[in-house]
Amino acid sequence: MKLLVKVLLLAIAVAMLSGLAIGQNRAIPQKAAVSEQASAPALKDSRMFPLEDLRPGMKGTARTVFSGTEPEDFGVEILGVMPGFPGPRQSAIIARLSGANVQKTGVFGGMSGSPVYIDGRLVGAIAFSFPFSKEPIAGITPIKQMIDIFERGANQTQRPKEPRAVSFAQLASTDWKPGLPKPAVGSATLIAPVSQGSGLLPLIGQQMIPIATPVVFGGISQESLAMFAPQLIANGLLPVSGAGGSAAMTPMGKATEKTLTPGTSVSVQLVRGDYSIAASGTVTFRDTDQIYAFGHPFLSLGASDMPMSESSVVTVISNVNNSFKLSIPGTMMGSISQDRAAGIYGQLGQSPKMIPVKINLRTSRDRSETFSYEIANDSFLTPLLLNITVFNTITSSERGLGESTITIKGAINVKGQEPIELDRRFSAFNSPIMAAGSVAAPIGSLMGSGFDDVQIEGITLDISSTDTKYAGTLERIALNKTEARRGETIEIQAYVRTESGKQFVQRIPVQIPEDATPGQLLAFVGDGGALQEGSGARSFVPQDLGQLVRAINKVKKSDRLYVKLFRITPGAVIGTSEMPNLPPSMVATLNSDRNSGGYTPTVLSAVYEMELPPAEFVISGQQLIALDIVP
Repeated sequence: MKLLVKVLLLAIAVAMLSGLAIGQNRAIPQKAAVSEQASAPALKDSRMFPLEDLRPGMKGTARTVFSGTEPEDFGVEILGVMPGFPGPRQSAIIARLSGANVQKTGVFGGMSGSPVYIDGRLVGAIAFSFPFSKEPIAGITPIKQMIDIFERGANQTQRPKEPRAVSFAQLASTDWKPGLPKPAVGSATLIAPVSQGSGLLPLIGQQMIPIATPVVFGGISQESLAMFAPQLIANGLLPVSGAGGSAAMTPMGKATEKTLTPGTSVSVQLVRGDYSIAASGTVTFRDTDQIYAFGHPFLSLGASDMPMSESSVVTVISNVNNSFKLSIPGTMMGSISQDRAAGIYGQLGQSPKMIPVKINLRTSRDRSETFSYEIANDSFLTPLLLNITVFNTITSSERGLGESTITIKGAINVKGQEPIELDRRFSAFNSPIMAAGSVAAPIGSLMGSGFDDVQIEGITLDISSTDTKYAGTLERIALNKTEARRGETIEIQAYVRTESGKQFVQRIPVQIPEDATPGQLLAFVGDGGALQEGSGARSFVPQDLGQLVRAINKVKKSDRLYVKLFRITPGAVIGTSEMPNLPPSMVATLNSDRNSGGYTPTVLSAVYEMELPPAEFVISGQQLIALDIVP
């Protein structure tokens, strides 16, 4: 009987505890429960070695490619963990590397992302080094940090961007400057980047820094690399070789279980085709179709869209400063969609959106060549890559320095918009640089405009070059009469002198507008650059992409003369539109005490404008002359 009572009491107690547990489980918010269930597999993933279980003296293996395509193992000994590096709530694992290959090369460029294993479980990616270290000491990014940074915010929708102000001087510029997100650095190739003027510069060998990412330039001459080296190094692109051939524009390859496995070499292609620019590193982890690599940022671009390719390693170049891989990109297998603090992330089978470029070059020796390639679609990288490749295309067949005349015609095709027409001519000592910059400038304005719907479908350029300089200066202008009636045609003589001292006269017929108001007009004759500089429309915020495209097409050309008649009367410029001859009531409204800004007042109102056909010479300069309109 007593035994039966004890059994009943025990059953009641178990039932009460079970009910309490059920009640508590019901009290847990559903969102938290889902989050806990979602995070449980990651926390208990048997493939990962927990950071907290690491101890000094533990030994494991790492894997990377030293030659060809097959990874090779080398030894790793854990020395300790550095909390708070490279950022708050982050850690880096310090380890000593060993093995015949590593003893010869040390920690080298292209090793970034090499997976480290202990007891068959993944610890992280080799990502940091100490420059000039006598031993192969490396820093390892824990694998959990790499995965977490790409999982956080993966499902967040991006907020629409705001359009940015655009200046006409920027649209017409030939001196384009890159604006990559990385700050300027002072460094030698493959040496730790340190901010210019930093007090840490003397301690450059005492810092643990990301392993430099070797970028191989194929088809790019040493002269072109030397020309753009300051821009490249200052923005994190470290050219380690001008060697290498073109990279074929291959279709998407079919992934198998052997594609981009941990330890294999991976290339991030920035340019492919007749030119090849590719950064190489090592795959850390593959999770179905997701690829994690590098263990540190490539360019810190954030969201990106660049081809991810298999690659083969020619060899590892042992170097006194820092060794590096010399690799060749292979078949495209997917795209890199994220470039952040703990590495890069890509997906197999996902096609990147590249921008096709076709250049038809006619040289001074009457030879024709065609170059076809694709460049990465990125607001920061695209103008820089286009600048380099266009410059290299010209200088590969023509002189890079010295007097020359270069003509560029072509089109930039933007989806859903009218084509952007390019028609520029340069005759100067540095014509190739100016020509390349004139193409990069409108691309930079388009991709940096802040509009989400900018899709460049292709760029086509026809470039011709001569070794002779054809340039002249507008010395003076004259009128065949100083008085004219409305509707009458007058003649302006433009006197141009070439650098050889010869003078020629360009006769320009100008018809006075039928609605011209009697009084004095000012006749302007000058090159497009001078006219643009004197315009009241200096900058504007485009309302939509179409307005920006139209503004780019309206930019004055600096290689030819323009005639413009002005009347001295109040006017205004609103956005890209000139509003001449405003009635007094409109001027009073704009200048009202209740209004401020939104327009640019002008004292010269345009009544007539004409673009002249390009002459034999590239003419520069400007002149003004007065003309009276009589009833």
